[in-house]
Amino acid sequence: MSPQQRKLAEAARGFMPSDEGLALYEAAMQAPEGVSFLEVGSYCGKSSLYLGSAAQQRGVLLFAVDHHRGSEENQPGWQWHEPDLVDPKAGRLDTLPHFRRTIYEAGLEPYVVAVVGDSPTLAAVWGTPLALLFIDGGHGSAPAHADFDSWTPHLMRNGVLAIHDVFANPEDGGRPPYEIYCRAVESGKFKETAAVGSLRVLRKSDL
Repeated sequence: MSPQQRKLAEAARGFMPSDEGLALYEAAMQAPEGVSFLEVGSYCGKSSLYLGSAAQQRGVLLFAVDHHRGSEENQPGWQWHEPDLVDPKAGRLDTLPHFRRTIYEAGLEPYVVAVVGDSPTLAAVWGTPLALLFIDGGHGSAPAHADFDSWTPHLMRNGVLAIHDVFANPEDGGRPPYEIYCRAVESGKFKETAAVGSLRVLRKSDL
Protein backbone atom coordinates (compact mmCIF):
# COMPACT_ATOMS: atom_id res chain seq x y z
CA MET A 1 0.00 0.00 0.00
CA SER A 2 1.56 3.27 -1.07
CA PRO A 3 2.02 6.08 1.49
CA GLN A 4 -0.44 8.20 -0.51
CA GLN A 5 -3.08 5.47 -0.54
CA ARG A 6 -2.64 4.88 3.17
CA LYS A 7 -3.01 8.60 3.88
CA LEU A 8 -6.16 8.76 1.77
CA ALA A 9 -7.57 5.67 3.48
CA GLU A 10 -6.97 7.10 6.94
CA ALA A 11 -8.74 10.32 5.94
CA ALA A 12 -11.59 8.72 3.97
CA ARG A 13 -15.14 8.96 5.14
CA GLY A 14 -16.35 5.81 6.85
CA PHE A 15 -16.54 3.84 10.06
CA MET A 16 -13.40 1.67 9.92
CA PRO A 17 -10.48 2.56 12.20
CA SER A 18 -7.05 2.55 10.57
CA ASP A 19 -5.78 -0.49 12.50
CA GLU A 20 -8.72 -2.53 11.24
CA GLY A 21 -8.21 -1.23 7.71
CA LEU A 22 -4.56 -2.22 7.73
CA ALA A 23 -5.49 -5.66 9.08
CA LEU A 24 -7.97 -6.00 6.21
CA TYR A 25 -5.24 -5.04 3.76
CA GLU A 26 -2.88 -7.64 5.24
CA ALA A 27 -5.61 -10.28 5.06
CA ALA A 28 -6.12 -9.51 1.38
CA MET A 29 -2.40 -9.80 0.77
CA GLN A 30 -2.55 -13.32 2.24
CA ALA A 31 -5.47 -14.44 0.05
CA PRO A 32 -4.94 -17.03 -2.71
CA GLU A 33 -3.19 -15.56 -5.74
CA GLY A 34 -4.72 -14.78 -9.10
CA VAL A 35 -8.36 -14.65 -7.94
CA SER A 36 -10.43 -11.52 -7.32
CA PHE A 37 -11.85 -10.03 -4.11
CA LEU A 38 -15.37 -8.89 -3.26
CA GLU A 39 -16.71 -6.66 -0.53
CA VAL A 40 -20.34 -6.26 0.49
CA GLY A 41 -20.91 -2.75 1.76
CA SER A 42 -18.62 -0.05 0.36
CA TYR A 43 -20.30 3.13 1.63
CA CYS A 44 -17.96 6.00 0.65
CA GLY A 45 -15.01 3.73 -0.15
CA LYS A 46 -12.84 3.63 2.97
CA SER A 47 -12.54 -0.17 3.14
CA SER A 48 -12.31 -0.24 -0.66
CA LEU A 49 -9.03 1.68 -0.48
CA TYR A 50 -7.43 -0.97 1.73
CA LEU A 51 -8.76 -3.85 -0.35
CA GLY A 52 -8.22 -2.05 -3.65
CA SER A 53 -4.60 -1.35 -2.80
CA ALA A 54 -4.08 -5.06 -2.14
CA ALA A 55 -5.89 -5.92 -5.38
CA GLN A 56 -3.57 -3.55 -7.25
CA GLN A 57 -0.49 -5.24 -5.82
CA ARG A 58 -1.86 -8.72 -6.44
CA GLY A 59 -2.94 -7.92 -9.99
CA VAL A 60 -6.60 -8.80 -9.41
CA LEU A 61 -9.92 -6.94 -9.15
CA LEU A 62 -11.97 -5.84 -6.18
CA PHE A 63 -15.71 -5.99 -6.83
CA ALA A 64 -17.32 -3.43 -4.51
CA VAL A 65 -21.00 -4.37 -4.03
CA ASP A 66 -23.36 -1.77 -2.57
CA HIS A 67 -26.75 -0.30 -3.47
CA HIS A 68 -25.41 3.03 -2.13
CA ARG A 69 -28.73 3.92 -0.49
CA GLY A 70 -27.35 3.28 2.99
CA SER A 71 -27.96 0.53 5.51
CA GLU A 72 -30.75 0.85 8.05
CA GLU A 73 -28.34 2.35 10.60
CA ASN A 74 -27.54 5.16 8.12
CA GLN A 75 -31.15 6.28 7.68
CA PRO A 76 -32.76 9.39 9.25
CA GLY A 77 -33.32 8.99 12.97
CA TRP A 78 -30.54 6.43 13.38
CA GLN A 79 -27.17 6.92 15.07
CA TRP A 80 -25.00 6.78 11.93
CA HIS A 81 -27.09 9.01 9.66
CA GLU A 82 -25.11 11.65 7.76
CA PRO A 83 -27.58 14.21 6.35
CA ASP A 84 -25.13 15.67 3.83
CA LEU A 85 -25.05 12.32 1.99
CA VAL A 86 -28.76 12.60 1.11
CA ASP A 87 -29.58 13.30 -2.54
CA PRO A 88 -31.98 16.27 -2.26
CA LYS A 89 -33.81 15.35 -5.45
CA ALA A 90 -34.39 11.70 -4.55
CA GLY A 91 -34.71 12.37 -0.82
CA ARG A 92 -32.60 9.26 -0.18
CA LEU A 93 -29.01 8.54 0.73
CA ASP A 94 -26.64 8.34 -2.24
CA THR A 95 -23.03 7.45 -1.41
CA LEU A 96 -22.02 6.45 -4.94
CA PRO A 97 -20.54 9.85 -5.98
CA HIS A 98 -18.43 9.90 -2.81
CA PHE A 99 -17.29 6.34 -3.41
CA ARG A 100 -16.28 7.09 -6.98
CA ARG A 101 -14.32 10.17 -5.94
CA THR A 102 -12.50 8.19 -3.23
CA ILE A 103 -11.42 5.49 -5.68
CA TYR A 104 -10.41 8.05 -8.31
CA GLU A 105 -8.24 10.06 -5.93
CA ALA A 106 -6.38 6.90 -4.90
CA GLY A 107 -5.68 5.95 -8.52
CA LEU A 108 -7.50 2.64 -8.09
CA GLU A 109 -10.14 2.85 -10.81
CA PRO A 110 -8.49 0.09 -12.92
CA TYR A 111 -8.67 -2.30 -9.96
CA VAL A 112 -11.93 -1.48 -8.18
CA VAL A 113 -15.20 -2.29 -9.94
CA ALA A 114 -18.32 -0.72 -8.44
CA VAL A 115 -21.26 -3.11 -8.61
CA VAL A 116 -24.40 -1.17 -7.73
CA GLY A 117 -27.33 -3.29 -6.66
CA ASP A 118 -28.91 -5.52 -4.04
CA SER A 119 -26.37 -7.93 -2.57
CA PRO A 120 -28.37 -11.23 -2.50
CA THR A 121 -29.80 -10.51 -5.96
CA LEU A 122 -26.29 -10.16 -7.37
CA ALA A 123 -25.01 -13.20 -5.49
CA ALA A 124 -27.73 -15.35 -7.02
CA VAL A 125 -26.31 -14.81 -10.51
CA TRP A 126 -22.64 -14.51 -9.58
CA GLY A 127 -20.29 -16.94 -11.33
CA THR A 128 -16.77 -15.81 -10.40
CA PRO A 129 -14.84 -17.53 -7.57
CA LEU A 130 -13.49 -15.26 -4.86
CA ALA A 131 -10.16 -15.29 -3.02
CA LEU A 132 -11.45 -12.86 -0.39
CA LEU A 133 -14.93 -11.96 0.80
CA PHE A 134 -15.45 -8.99 3.11
CA ILE A 135 -18.90 -8.65 4.68
CA ASP A 136 -19.77 -5.17 5.94
CA GLY A 137 -23.23 -4.55 4.51
CA GLY A 138 -26.51 -4.07 6.34
CA HIS A 139 -26.21 -4.88 10.04
CA GLY A 140 -29.83 -5.85 10.53
CA SER A 141 -30.50 -9.55 11.05
CA ALA A 142 -32.01 -10.29 7.64
CA PRO A 143 -29.39 -8.41 5.54
CA ALA A 144 -26.38 -9.76 7.46
CA HIS A 145 -27.48 -13.39 7.34
CA ALA A 146 -28.51 -13.03 3.70
CA ASP A 147 -25.05 -11.71 2.81
CA PHE A 148 -23.42 -14.63 4.59
CA ASP A 149 -25.70 -17.22 2.99
CA SER A 150 -25.49 -15.66 -0.47
CA TRP A 151 -21.78 -15.02 -0.81
CA THR A 152 -19.81 -17.58 1.23
CA PRO A 153 -20.55 -20.36 -1.31
CA HIS A 154 -18.59 -18.28 -3.87
CA LEU A 155 -15.49 -18.18 -1.66
CA MET A 156 -12.87 -20.61 -2.89
CA ARG A 157 -11.15 -23.17 -0.67
CA ASN A 158 -8.45 -21.55 1.42
CA GLY A 159 -10.07 -18.19 0.67
CA VAL A 160 -10.27 -15.39 3.22
CA LEU A 161 -13.53 -14.35 4.91
CA ALA A 162 -13.47 -11.03 6.77
CA ILE A 163 -16.40 -9.71 8.80
CA HIS A 164 -16.63 -6.20 10.23
CA ASP A 165 -18.35 -4.90 13.36
CA VAL A 166 -18.15 -8.18 15.27
CA PHE A 167 -18.89 -7.45 18.93
CA ALA A 168 -19.15 -10.28 21.45
CA ASN A 169 -20.60 -7.89 24.04
CA PRO A 170 -24.11 -6.71 23.03
CA GLU A 171 -23.43 -3.36 24.72
CA ASP A 172 -20.69 -2.64 22.18
CA GLY A 173 -22.70 -3.10 18.99
CA GLY A 174 -25.42 -4.92 17.09
CA ARG A 175 -25.61 -8.69 17.09
CA PRO A 176 -26.01 -9.82 13.44
CA PRO A 177 -22.32 -9.47 12.40
CA TYR A 178 -21.35 -11.41 15.53
CA GLU A 179 -24.00 -14.01 14.74
CA ILE A 180 -22.67 -14.67 11.25
CA TYR A 181 -19.13 -14.80 12.62
CA CYS A 182 -20.30 -17.48 15.08
CA ARG A 183 -22.03 -19.34 12.24
CA ALA A 184 -18.80 -19.37 10.28
CA VAL A 185 -16.73 -20.72 13.18
CA GLU A 186 -19.35 -23.24 14.31
CA SER A 187 -19.76 -24.60 10.79
CA GLY A 188 -16.26 -26.07 10.97
CA LYS A 189 -15.58 -24.66 7.50
CA PHE A 190 -13.72 -21.57 8.69
CA LYS A 191 -10.80 -21.02 11.05
CA GLU A 192 -10.11 -17.64 12.61
CA THR A 193 -6.69 -16.25 11.74
CA ALA A 194 -6.84 -12.68 13.04
CA ALA A 195 -8.89 -10.35 15.23
CA VAL A 196 -8.25 -6.60 15.27
CA GLY A 197 -10.81 -4.35 16.90
CA SER A 198 -14.18 -5.41 15.53
CA LEU A 199 -12.66 -7.07 12.44
CA ARG A 200 -12.52 -10.87 12.30
CA VAL A 201 -10.52 -12.67 9.64
CA LEU A 202 -11.09 -16.35 8.88
CA ARG A 203 -9.80 -18.79 6.31
CA LYS A 204 -12.04 -21.28 4.54
CA SER A 205 -11.05 -24.89 5.04
CA ASP A 206 -9.22 -26.50 2.15
CA LEU A 207 -10.61 -29.91 3.09
